[in-house]
Amino acid sequence: MVTAIVGANWGDEGKGKITDTLAQESDIIVRFQGGANAGHTIVNNYGKFALHTLPSGVFYDHTTSIIGNGVALDIPKLIGEIKSVVEKGVPMPKILVSDRAQMVMPYHVLFDTYEEARLAGKSFGSTKSGIAPFYSDKYAKIGFQVSELFDEEALKEKIDRVLVQKNILLEYLYHQPLLKADEIFATLMEYKEMIEPYVCDTSAYLYQAIKDGKHILLEGQLGSLKDPDHGIYPMVTSSSTLAGYGAIGAGIPPYEIKKIVTVCKAYSSAVGAGAFVSEIFGDEADELRRRGGDGGEYGATTGRPRRMGWFDCVASKYGCRIQGTTDVAFTVLDVLGYLDEIPVCTGYEIDGEITTEFPTTSKLEKAKPVLEVLPGWKTDIRGIKRYEDLPENCRNYIEFVQKHIGFPITIISNGPGRDDIIYV
Repeated sequence: MVTAIVGANWGDEGKGKITDTLAQESDIIVRFQGGANAGHTIVNNYGKFALHTLPSGVFYDHTTSIIGNGVALDIPKLIGEIKSVVEKGVPMPKILVSDRAQMVMPYHVLFDTYEEARLAGKSFGSTKSGIAPFYSDKYAKIGFQVSELFDEEALKEKIDRVLVQKNILLEYLYHQPLLKADEIFATLMEYKEMIEPYVCDTSAYLYQAIKDGKHILLEGQLGSLKDPDHGIYPMVTSSSTLAGYGAIGAGIPPYEIKKIVTVCKAYSSAVGAGAFVSEIFGDEADELRRRGGDGGEYGATTGRPRRMGWFDCVASKYGCRIQGTTDVAFTVLDVLGYLDEIPVCTGYEIDGEITTEFPTTSKLEKAKPVLEVLPGWKTDIRGIKRYEDLPENCRNYIEFVQKHIGFPITIISNGPGRDDIIYV
């Protein structure tokens, strides 16, 4: 059986913890898109980890972790990450990397940095991990697949061809030093040595695993609102964040994805620019940010303070719908225990009209939140294991959200630890 774990909103919903928890019952965990530009924070018996490329199931010795063909593979970062988890006492994970995955090239990070600088105040808030240049090259058909590392003559020819284009941009648009073909080739040979032990046809491996009845988790990065088609374009990421893309990014049939767990935070947060209707500011935001997550709401990759807001039913209903949600995992509920009253965004006012449907970006920029205020529960809910034992106002909050988004909340996270989970 294949289960996808994806985000409903802007990312940072707590997918890492949910994947880590569900991995206990799984055989294989697959990262199917994105790169090292966003992170998943996980707290378990080994300590606290921020994973960027490794799937969040690497902490179990019975699982196989796969980097799928849809991933933007930054080889030095992946190898560094493997080393860092093993150094903290985690047993060496079993890792497979798709031979069809494409590599983040050394110059992708440079181009990302140069372009953000060129755009200055109109930049997209990139993490400068090379992701947009990587995917641009992939779809312009000048990217480099892992499999190409193993044909050195063809690789040299392709590097020469690609650098003609890159060096024109560097010289005339960015006024930066030119790239040298022999240096790029030497770097790629280092990458080859690093990655060779892990490379295989992961699509064939997964096909057999499905036939054998294995439990497979697909792990997405970021959330619905960062999808390049369905998100807050252009303030989006460069690969599809939807469960539907999981079939493509892992190389499996779409009909095999039987369960789609969409992760929603009990409040809202976002890293980077873009429309964020329920956003709050000042002391109110600072307090929620300080209390949020495990150790505060700061980007796992960038360390940037996340933008904070109240739960957004409009965005979350839409985010769940386009994911094809079967189950909602509702996270960081414990964080809200300090509030006397909890506002929830139930609609958007746009040009004097109220809507509960999530609009395109130009309308979204004009939207004002319609808020309903619910009573808080004013108590610490960490350690509670059964839904019935949650305070009444806490259950009311969950049921209010469930009614407004229209999808069943079946998993509740009420703390950072692996065991802080309530199944409904």
